[in-house]
Amino acid sequence: MRIYAGLFFVTLILSACGKKGPLVYPDMLVPAAPAAVSAQQSGNNIRLTFGIPVKDRSGRPRSDVAGIKIYKRDLMAGQDKGCTSCTADFNLFRTWFLDVPGESQRFGDRVVILDGGVQSGRSYTYSFSAFAHDGTEGIRSAPVTTDVVLPPLPPVLRAVSLPTEVTLEFVGLPLAGEFAGYSLYRVVKGQPFPYRPYISSLLNENRFTDMGLERGTTYMYAARIVVRLSTGVLVESGLSGEVEGKLQDDE
Repeated sequence: MRIYAGLFFVTLILSACGKKGPLVYPDMLVPAAPAAVSAQQSGNNIRLTFGIPVKDRSGRPRSDVAGIKIYKRDLMAGQDKGCTSCTADFNLFRTWFLDVPGESQRFGDRVVILDGGVQSGRSYTYSFSAFAHDGTEGIRSAPVTTDVVLPPLPPVLRAVSLPTEVTLEFVGLPLAGEFAGYSLYRVVKGQPFPYRPYISSLLNENRFTDMGLERGTTYMYAARIVVRLSTGVLVESGLSGEVEGKLQDDE
């Protein structure tokens, strides 16, 4: 009788435990590495872009990310970069906080920051990691590198306002590199220009028609010319002069 009672008790305990999921190691519970990281020269700055992770390394949702740490390495252009995955020679460049973004711009889950502390003739590598509110830091992203060169001269921009559209005309100045296109920036008058272009793809023609504009709203435009170096790297010029466009009233 005691044997049957013991078997019943063991069965009850096992059934109460339920089915357990797979074992997750502690190092997989830290925030995942920021995705879609990039570094590109824009005028005399480097434009850094990174995504805010919403999962841990195991793929489980994580909503307590507090910010991103950005690490930076500075070398002479052409200098042997050594181990590209080693992080011992990186220094903490900036800590970006989700609730106190500082000098940054956010586009959905993407964040853009400008690094103005760069010099022509040098090479810069960046790596990014997310950290939680409790200070737990996740793994770093794969490093991204760009060389800084003397930027090309910005284009000359002209805007022609019409009843249904604004036509923009670009005039590129002599280039030290292969022409890759124009980056177009647009804001409503009175607002600061964004760090990333209004049109996501490069414009390859010297003319662009902006349609679907709101009547009565004045828009400001600026452009950068983009060249492709012999290394394949894209470099943006500084911003052109700003021009104003507004739908003409029907007469």
